[in-house]
Amino acid sequence: MNAPLTQALEQERVVFKLNGEDIEAFAHETIIQAADRIGVAIPRLCYMPGMRPDGNCRACMVEIKGERVLAASCCRRPTAAMEVASDSARAVHAQKMIVELLAADMPAKAYRLDSELAYWQRELGVGKPRFDARRQPEADLSHPAMAVNLDACIQCTRCVRACREEQVNDVIGYAFRGAHSQIVFDLGDAMGESTCVACGECVQACPTGALAPAHDAYLATVDRTVASICPYCGVGCQLTYHVNDNRIVRVEGRDGPANHGRLCVKGRFGFDYAHHPQRLTRPLIRKPGMPKSSEFTMDPANPLSVFREASWDEALELAGGTLKRIRDERGAHALAGFGSAKGSNEEAYLFQKLVRTGFGSNNVDHCTRLCHASSVAALLEGIGSGAVSNPVMDVMQAEVIFLIGANPVVNHPVAATWMKNAVKRGTKLILADPRRSELARHATHYLQFKPDTDVALLNAMLHTIVEEGLVDERFVAGRTSGYEEIRKNVEGYSPEAMAALCGVSATTIREVARLYAKSRASMILWGMGISQHVHGTDNARCLIALSLITGQVGRPGTGLHPLRGQNNVQGASDVGLIPMMYPDYSRVDNADTQSRFEALWQKTLDPKPGLTVVEIMNAVHAGQIRGMYIMGENPAMSDPDVGHAREALSELEMLVVQDIFLTETGYLADVILPASAFPEKTGTFTNTDRSVQIGRQALDPPGEARQDLWIIVEIAKRLGLDWHYAHPREVFAEMREAMPSIAGISWERLERDSAVTYPCEGDDDPGQRVVFTEQFPTATGKGRFVPASIIPAAERPDAEYPFVLITGRQLEHWHTGSMTRRTEVLDAIEPAPVASLNPDDLRALGVAPGGTIRVSSRRGDIALSARADDGTPRGAIFIPFCFYEAAANLLTNPVLDPVGKIPEFKYCAVRVAAGGAAAETQGYNAESAIAGS
Repeated sequence: MNAPLTQALEQERVVFKLNGEDIEAFAHETIIQAADRIGVAIPRLCYMPGMRPDGNCRACMVEIKGERVLAASCCRRPTAAMEVASDSARAVHAQKMIVELLAADMPAKAYRLDSELAYWQRELGVGKPRFDARRQPEADLSHPAMAVNLDACIQCTRCVRACREEQVNDVIGYAFRGAHSQIVFDLGDAMGESTCVACGECVQACPTGALAPAHDAYLATVDRTVASICPYCGVGCQLTYHVNDNRIVRVEGRDGPANHGRLCVKGRFGFDYAHHPQRLTRPLIRKPGMPKSSEFTMDPANPLSVFREASWDEALELAGGTLKRIRDERGAHALAGFGSAKGSNEEAYLFQKLVRTGFGSNNVDHCTRLCHASSVAALLEGIGSGAVSNPVMDVMQAEVIFLIGANPVVNHPVAATWMKNAVKRGTKLILADPRRSELARHATHYLQFKPDTDVALLNAMLHTIVEEGLVDERFVAGRTSGYEEIRKNVEGYSPEAMAALCGVSATTIREVARLYAKSRASMILWGMGISQHVHGTDNARCLIALSLITGQVGRPGTGLHPLRGQNNVQGASDVGLIPMMYPDYSRVDNADTQSRFEALWQKTLDPKPGLTVVEIMNAVHAGQIRGMYIMGENPAMSDPDVGHAREALSELEMLVVQDIFLTETGYLADVILPASAFPEKTGTFTNTDRSVQIGRQALDPPGEARQDLWIIVEIAKRLGLDWHYAHPREVFAEMREAMPSIAGISWERLERDSAVTYPCEGDDDPGQRVVFTEQFPTATGKGRFVPASIIPAAERPDAEYPFVLITGRQLEHWHTGSMTRRTEVLDAIEPAPVASLNPDDLRALGVAPGGTIRVSSRRGDIALSARADDGTPRGAIFIPFCFYEAAANLLTNPVLDPVGKIPEFKYCAVRVAAGGAAAETQGYNAESAIAGS
């Protein structure tokens, strides 16, 4: 239902009688919804708020005056003067009979303590059933995340609707007839062998535990629940931790603005890393005689082979004291810091403030440099803001979705569900990507363009829009500048000229350009397939031009949305964890901005922009940077050409690493400070929709591990800063002074509402979901067209290295794997490194699926298993970068986009050969040695 229609229906009301009382119901409400709103409990089993009512369990039957038969209250809407009884003798008798019949089929063993069927059995006073039980099906325990116990299934079909209509994974079905009816996975496969992606939506929907988390998680005692948010991707799903004895026993989705109760496999099952035995619990100092080297083998279960335990005082004095000495002896620019997009806004804010006021330079960066730096550069240049214009949920109001260079089914799974929901309601999806993803089956048009030809494709679309008179001339004249430059630039990019180059027919290019330009509301979303190129900024410039030239921005269902990869990469950027910007994207080389922050922080600040991630590594090799403080980042795995990065880290005079595990970066540290995992802290996090949300502490840190905020403050004190922040709310209050965008968001408001969208300028401001409605935040108020020309990748395939390497994430693993590979379920589903190749390429190499291949570039080589993937084009290979034993970034090219300074992760030349000894996969859950090189 679209928003205007929903709002109109909410204004219409009817008055009817329920159990003898007059009540008011909205026109779109069913009887059971109206009853719930006023606190009248009607039994239900197949009904679940937010899900399409099915009316098949018949437990919610009510009596309507004048009607011969009872009615299912979950499906029936009230009308004026209707008289409804849910408590009449006839209605209650029917309700009790249904519950008794269903209870008769229940097994002796319960699969969840809070079974909804058992609850209604108690509420209705239904005793031991009088009927014989059916034949009990056998359990299916083939999946590592979920147990299937169909002996407890009441065939309410909530799991079917959750899978097919909410998540749109189309795995669960309802098969056979009569007494033989049952829930099935795919074509009757075992769940563990089906195409199930383990989102667990069926588990959350199941009222009896017929589908439940493995290991009897629903039977565990829970002493408290904590409302928080997911620690993984940028969607920012709200969830509830169920905690017993300082351990999370299960996670369920909560009704947040981005997810409305939905979760993915990582959010639902990826929580037990916090309890992993390899957690760092005491400060560590490198032992004498343990030199650092980029060539290493480490055992994360045995850090004491290289480090010794120390007190907090000793570790902090050594870390902070040495950094202070390097600063005083060599100058401010001899130090650098990497903050974390996994930490809170408060931690990121204090970290960048520490570097700028304690180190004395702007040499501070984080992983945005490795994901969307080029997108942000283009957005700031073109429309004056690096944030998204519209939330992901606006796809539900779009007529056309243009999704390019992204695989949200893997990287942003819950966001992908809204896209699939939109398509099912009639929205047209244009999907453009060199690799065909699962979303292709939902797309109106799928454009499998050749890698590295984004600008050719997008300029050809712009050419079509100009040539065919599809330009929104009023919008262009009133709200943009530079149109003539873009018009002249795209003259030479006709679809006919670009078709052979990008591999998409001219006819298709013209069709999708018309579709995008002519629709009532078109929305562009993109991922790192756009940004991680030497021409990443140009790619984003073209997308901005598409939006501006058609006026598809500033309204619901339109706009520009770069999907954020990590849970707080948006917030970390907003609060200034980047080398050229203070909080709220104020340039450090702007004199007025510098004066404002000097007054706020009471320190003289460096007006020179700092170095970015890769530039910092180069400066270490050049002898310019001698000390680093790294919080929660793992550049020894995430940087391009990690051999080069590891060499740099090993050369440092002092490397301080603050983390929860011994990572590859931590192995090269001089001092390691044990920090808090996500569920062990309270703070705010900003998702990809610009929604500031509060994450609440659910656990105490183990051993002597400390809150990250406390550690940052203690390091600051050793650098001579007089800091006394005791709680995140104190830091957030200062952030509000520094950042006009969140001035209207108080800590108390967040504690009450859990989420507020910025910009939010006052306490009464509800927050602006859609921005740029009347003008852009530029000096002129206008958006700016910036032409882009074709710039080839820095390294092209040749006879020696004929394949193109594309890197990215997997559904089950996240970033460098330090958290997800220590999660039992996620590691069990995807335990070993794999490379995806086209089946024809595998045959040409003489390698069977599952066989070993060796992949080499001019920088390194790795061995891993091969997976046949029809979606990967011939001549390309996809490798996820989360596996230490086959680190994809040993191969990648560190060459940078000249504007965004982002490395070219999405394109380099490699050689693929059959055979070779694959690295032994022992897993982070093992306690044996792990290859780090």
